[in-house]
Amino acid sequence: MTATQIAIVIVVVAAIAIAILFVAQRQRSRQLREHFGDEYERAVREYGDRSKAESELAARQKRVERLKIRPLDERERSRYAEQWKTTQARFVDDPSRTIAEADRLVGEVMKAKGYPMADFDQRTADISVDHPAVVDHYRTAHEIAERHRSRPVGTEELRKAFIHYRELFRELLNGGAPPAGERAERGERSERAEERTGRDDRGSERTDRAERTQQAETQQAQRTQQRERVGRDGDRVGDERAHEDHTEVRR
Repeated sequence: MTATQIAIVIVVVAAIAIAILFVAQRQRSRQLREHFGDEYERAVREYGDRSKAESELAARQKRVERLKIRPLDERERSRYAEQWKTTQARFVDDPSRTIAEADRLVGEVMKAKGYPMADFDQRTADISVDHPAVVDHYRTAHEIAERHRSRPVGTEELRKAFIHYRELFRELLNGGAPPAGERAERGERSERAEERTGRDDRGSERTDRAERTQQAETQQAQRTQQRERVGRDGDRVGDERAHEDHTEVRR
């Protein structure tokens, strides 16, 4: 093989390697974007570079893979759901305490699932891997809670914080579904709504049938009147012609 041929082979191999690397990078970017969603875009804005952001997100995934994250069993889910229900009931009387308890409960559930209770930034990074859709709820709730510790905020802000904590709590507990008691309550409301909808639909059908019947009767009456007018007009024309013929005969 000549030196020229060797050079050509090297160029071709290098081009193929570059093409494979490019495709692999694009595939990696697509997978990270699809998995992390809004968290992907947030990381890009935070690091100011797509490559650095993707490296950070990939590092998060590798870290969480080494952790022993486990799902909660049914007994644990029931216990935490009941504690959350009790906490939520206190909000009207003591919103400040409720927010503190919500933060504590979220931390307990995370710890029970196997997440290390490191500093807040590390906790959010870990959570973002398995729960990217709700990690921003955690950030927002924590930010409001921190502001409230240094300078009390209004009840409306505390309510928003509690809602954000609740979204994260549900995701950690049930994968985003509401707790069992709330699911049952929502199911009853849904059944009642469906029953009302069914009654409304049946009433609407009866109304439609009545309207169609009335419309058909009106159209029939109009056609009858039209035929009567045509008949009267025809009789009148016949009488006029007969009169004209009689007059003509007399002449």
